[in-house]
Amino acid sequence: MKFSVLQYTFAFLCIFLITNLNAETPGKATLSGKITDNADSSALIGAVIYFPDLKNGTQTDINGNYKIENLPVGSFTIEVSCTGYATITEKILLSENTVINFKMESTPTEMPGVVITGQSSSADPKKIPTPISVVTTLQLQQNISTNIIDAIAKQPGISQVGTGPGISKPVIRGLGYNRVVVVNDGIRQEGQQWGDEHGIEIDEYGANRVEILKGPASLAYGSDAMAGVVNIISAPTLSQGTVTGNIISNYQTNNGLVAGSANIAGNLNGLTWDARYTHKQAHDYVNKYDGGVFDSRFTENDFSGTIGLNRSWGYSNFILSSYHLSPGIVEGRRDSATGKFIKEVRVNSTTIADSLANTDDLHSYQMATPHQEIHHYKAIWNSSFIVGDGQIKTTFGFQQNQRQEFADVLHPENYGLYFLMNTINYDVRYIFPEKNNLQITSGVNGMQQDSKNKGVEFLVPEYSLFDIGTFVTARKSFEKLDISGGLRYDLREEHTANLYLDSNGIKTSSSDPDAIHKFSSSRNSFSGISGSAGISYELSKIFYTKFNISRGYRAPGINEVGANGVHEGSLRYERGNPELKAENSLQFDLAFGVDSKHVSGEIDLFDNNIQNFIYARKLSSVNGGDSITQGYSTFKFVSGNAQLMGGEATIDIHPHPFDWLHFENSFGFVIAQQKNATDSTKYLPFTPAPVYRMELRANIPKPGRSFQNVYVKFEVENYFAQNNIYSAYHTETATKGCTLLNAGCGGDIIRNGETVCSVFFSVNNITDVAYQNHLSRLKYSDMNYVTGRTGVYNMGRNFSLKLNIPLYFKKAKTN
Repeated sequence: MKFSVLQYTFAFLCIFLITNLNAETPGKATLSGKITDNADSSALIGAVIYFPDLKNGTQTDINGNYKIENLPVGSFTIEVSCTGYATITEKILLSENTVINFKMESTPTEMPGVVITGQSSSADPKKIPTPISVVTTLQLQQNISTNIIDAIAKQPGISQVGTGPGISKPVIRGLGYNRVVVVNDGIRQEGQQWGDEHGIEIDEYGANRVEILKGPASLAYGSDAMAGVVNIISAPTLSQGTVTGNIISNYQTNNGLVAGSANIAGNLNGLTWDARYTHKQAHDYVNKYDGGVFDSRFTENDFSGTIGLNRSWGYSNFILSSYHLSPGIVEGRRDSATGKFIKEVRVNSTTIADSLANTDDLHSYQMATPHQEIHHYKAIWNSSFIVGDGQIKTTFGFQQNQRQEFADVLHPENYGLYFLMNTINYDVRYIFPEKNNLQITSGVNGMQQDSKNKGVEFLVPEYSLFDIGTFVTARKSFEKLDISGGLRYDLREEHTANLYLDSNGIKTSSSDPDAIHKFSSSRNSFSGISGSAGISYELSKIFYTKFNISRGYRAPGINEVGANGVHEGSLRYERGNPELKAENSLQFDLAFGVDSKHVSGEIDLFDNNIQNFIYARKLSSVNGGDSITQGYSTFKFVSGNAQLMGGEATIDIHPHPFDWLHFENSFGFVIAQQKNATDSTKYLPFTPAPVYRMELRANIPKPGRSFQNVYVKFEVENYFAQNNIYSAYHTETATKGCTLLNAGCGGDIIRNGETVCSVFFSVNNITDVAYQNHLSRLKYSDMNYVTGRTGVYNMGRNFSLKLNIPLYFKKAKTN
């Protein structure tokens, strides 16, 4: 079955290409005009005019004029943006020579622009009934982060599971791991996202913007999008005739992080390219209680390159990327007399001894043992073709993920665990011609995945997986009312392989009389229906409301059904459960929003009911204590019915005439319960604590001739105590609340009307509070018997200096 589907998909693409190569070239359109300030009619220099669905755009010249050639004839969404002005989003009809002038209104708030995640075409976020957050370029630059998930985790409703600064994974409204789909360069990121110590293999400096869809309403991505989608979007295509670049550098004091990233991109007559190289390295981080946390260091090297063609018939891009991360594995073992961290050292070829980690060890950038080596390679081809008044969009990708663990001090070059996973992604969709403000999209997508165990330690079985889903979505716009929805059907087939080990743990055959049957062969098939329906309504010019109901589906992960081994990063022994069934959810979302000159904000509430919710719980021994396997507490995956309720609230107060001053507040919480459960099993394990954030920020667009876009901010992060825990079998422990104080400032340095560089200075955890995040896996490492504290604490005070230097090699001709 899997081969026939792929054959049909590729055959469909070939037929389309052959047909259109012989077809007439679509009509070419040109768009030109002028962009001015609505108040005084002055020309706006550097305003961006962009077609998100065509990946084509330009900027205004010194007179506010613009011109874009080689556009297709038809109706498309245009986005006009300029710093300090409200973004204009509207549908326009392109003909052979179209002239449109725009007048822009000044605004004190940064506008997120249109969103594309889970939509048939780009759309205004206020008109989308599903809850969605946008992390802008400026927010990514102003926040301190060590990886891409760090950079978005301050959004309300978003949390992260962490095992140190090098590795984080997203959690949306209390759901994470394989319930969150991460999309980058048009395809879903497929690594080893089911593990605590498995991060997201994406270069944070390659992200221009992040869109986060909350809930199972995304029908475009299928199984695993039950919690939502994190779409990491690269920089848009440059204006025609432009070649630019930039250099980013960052230094952080707490763990000595040194990072640098260089980029060059261009667009010459529709031939586009973009290349970036990034390097990071950090030694062990520090906090007040633990001092230096041994083996929390990491090194990262990334490269990505894109080449494409943009014409009136559409666009086609080919992308190659390589990601290499070497993170340490924090074990947290301590000396009982001093409380200092212990490292293993080689005495001779057969002997290992414990030694105290000294100052030189904690400040070393060299990888210690244990550590991981993670390589992720991607090749992606995505295209969009104009077919009459409709569009065909295709994405085909290949990903290879290699993850190795090195834990043998006697033979540090020998790996134990080694997962080698290959994934082929495919996506073909057709956007029907829009009629009477009705947009319809239909498509098919999925993946073929194979995973091999190349190491000498085994946690999950080798497996092959085939995934296919077909969907249809629709959106109808009225004057003040927008209605959208759709349906999707998914089918997933999984096949796991037998594994036999001899008495020394070496692979053997079933004919070996002393063989241990580590993993059993199995074939499983899962299917499910997803759906979504919602409305957004403009109550007035400043008030709006949204309502959405959605059904989600998720097949069990390979670790949940087949694990049988030590999970080093989780500090536990895991056992899968082959009897698990697919999860199904039903979620209701309700939102109210306001967007005025003085106040903007939104309240989002949700109720999510999940059948067959899968989670890991600790097992008990016959004597009542922990069940210990190979020296680790044993966890088994089980399921039950669950309900998650909560919401997010944001408000930004910027009263005129002090609209340069922002008082921003956000609050997010989740109550996650297991239905029909006892007190100790009532709450779902590892649910994030409620979080309140306050930011007081002053934006000064033009304080002088040499400075621009200057800001100063002060932030309070209050994490409430999390006492609603799954206490049965000692699965998890409560976490105390804490308050963190952060601050930052920065801006652009200008010379001769151009930005010379942008400087961002920040400090997190000003008072150096020692705290543990409830979702930190290091919270469950060994006890420090000197202090009586269990686990490792999060990072202490951290100063960051970031510098962004733009480079101008070739500018578009003045119109």
